Amino acid sequence: MTQVNVLSEILGVTAPVFAMVFMGLLLRKVKLINDSFIQTASTLTYKATMPTLFFLSIWQADLQSAFNAKLVLFLCAATVSGFLASWWWASRFVPYGQRGVFVQGAFRGNCGVVSFALVASYYGDYGLSVGGVLVGFTILLFNVLSVLILSIYSPTLKFSPAAVGKELLKNPLIIAVVLGMLASAIQLYIPQWLLKSGEYFAGLTLPLALICVGGTLSLAGVKASGMSATQSSAIKIAILPVLACAAAWAIGIEGRDLIILWMFFSSPTAAASFAMAVAAGGDGKLAANIIALTTLVSIVSMTIGIYALTALGH
Repeated sequence: MTQVNVLSEILGVTAPVFAMVFMGLLLRKVKLINDSFIQTASTLTYKATMPTLFFLSIWQADLQSAFNAKLVLFLCAATVSGFLASWWWASRFVPYGQRGVFVQGAFRGNCGVVSFALVASYYGDYGLSVGGVLVGFTILLFNVLSVLILSIYSPTLKFSPAAVGKELLKNPLIIAVVLGMLASAIQLYIPQWLLKSGEYFAGLTLPLALICVGGTLSLAGVKASGMSATQSSAIKIAILPVLACAAAWAIGIEGRDLIILWMFFSSPTAAASFAMAVAAGGDGKLAANIIALTTLVSIVSMTIGIYALTALGH
């Protein structure tokens, strides 16, 4: 396969995902969707359609291939390392009041939507099952680390391990991943009619979630991005992904697993980080600027990264 064909194949996966994001931006611009729709659709996706998708994907998967211990451990270790490195940088070069939002923007990716959509599109059933498991672990880490860093620099929020633990136990995506693994382990039987209905319902997830991401995107935020937003975005979509994937390759992770890691680490900052920043009394404008900037730039950076890894034989 020529390099042009390889690039065409990669764009065939990444372009539709980001096209749905721009569709959301356009629909918001022409007022076919509004804040009320985005809020309702995001809630439906988060609490119902995405948990259904995760459950079915993992239930249908071979657990031995879906749960790759080396991949999971590396993802967790690299995420924590990126969090600590971003915190170190912020403590030296970022104004005190922006540090919590800066760090969250630098490490918290939109893995549940953008990364999962790319992995599922690129690797089919394998991507659905492995991606679902990885998303479950990122949800755990992202929530704990975000609450920790935001509470440290927040004038109102205080970190409480009990409160964080309670929220994680109630998280519908984590519950779906655990139940999916149990169902796969005991080979749970699901009637064909129920399975088909579940697949129809789960099929709403990715287009709806991506449209919501686009609906919350602000081009004005990109124009208004200051030095803090630029630095945080650079860490999120360039520095952290490159260093993490280089380290992964050095310890023997390669092939499709390495590309999956790139898709996870190079994803744009999660839209949920804005709501958490505001709730903690943080700099909401900075959070919005980071989300907008990383979302637009990651369209190019994710594609280039996948192409480069493919060209290197992965």
